[in-house]
Amino acid sequence: MVSRNVTVKNSQGLHARPATFFIQKANAYKSSVWVEKGDRRVNAKSLLGVLSLAVTQGMEITLIADGQDETGALEGLTELLENGLTD
Repeated sequence: MVSRNVTVKNSQGLHARPATFFIQKANAYKSSVWVEKGDRRVNAKSLLGVLSLAVTQGMEITLIADGQDETGALEGLTELLENGLTD
């Protein structure tokens, strides 16, 4: 199991379309992936779970991955959150 803190840079945070892109990327990995904000942890492959966190621009979240491609999952999702989400 690996984890990494990430600051969300997208101006819309993880809402609507950006959350969909994030979830599609998370589903590309075989590992289990979670997003943690404060004391809440949700499945990163669940739209309702991710939206329920109400992540906005500038918030720091923790990505957690466990499985055979866990390192790649963290790297790919971190890159997406820091650089690749469209508004």
